Amino acid sequence: MYSFQILAFASSRFDRHPAIGLAARWPWGILGPVTHLTTDALHAGLDEIRRAPADDGRVELIVRRPAVDEREVLTEGHLDPTEGLVGDTWRSRGSSRTADGTAHPDMQLNLMNVRAATLVAVDPERRPLAGDQLYLDLDVSTKNLPPGTRLELGSAVIEITDQPHRGCAKFAARFGADALRFVNSAVGRELNLRGVNAKVLVAGRVNVGDTVRKVNKSAATARPV
Repeated sequence: MYSFQILAFASSRFDRHPAIGLAARWPWGILGPVTHLTTDALHAGLDEIRRAPADDGRVELIVRRPAVDEREVLTEGHLDPTEGLVGDTWRSRGSSRTADGTAHPDMQLNLMNVRAATLVAVDPERRPLAGDQLYLDLDVSTKNLPPGTRLELGSAVIEITDQPHRGCAKFAARFGADALRFVNSAVGRELNLRGVNAKVLVAGRVNVGDTVRKVNKSAATARPV
């Protein structure tokens, strides 16, 4: 595991320390400017995104948010039906989509197609800035993963929910205004380029490199973690 803090949304860089596995924090102004792709360049990457597998995908990145604007990149995560990704701040953040402002039960996890994340981030090490917890090499379009689809990853089972996941001002600050328009465009919504929301059905552990596969609803039964 290594961690870093977002110092200024789109103006921070992190580098893994080889000895302790933590992130050294450097302003992008020292190491070089952040590159944001143009609309044309983003659309040129659609073919690669569309090549993501429809099933039997792969967990590429697990990211926990221990506090606002902080990220911990994990090699293993524990998914829990009550807490979501254990150690993440989903529960304490609350939600504007619930009447009482508490955490939305159908927004425990944010999943993003890792190919889309790599495209908008340009530098792969900036992908965690998106704020999603699971980055998958998997087609997350509504056609392939409609609400109610269940996925097994590691020993956990999660379910795609109907809550939309859209780009916001923070996304634009980190990846550029063109990237925000791209993920929120008609094709962006068709492919769910900003990602999808999910909830945990069966607790379990998930590791980077684990296979992600669709499962029948009857297969999502509790089992030892």
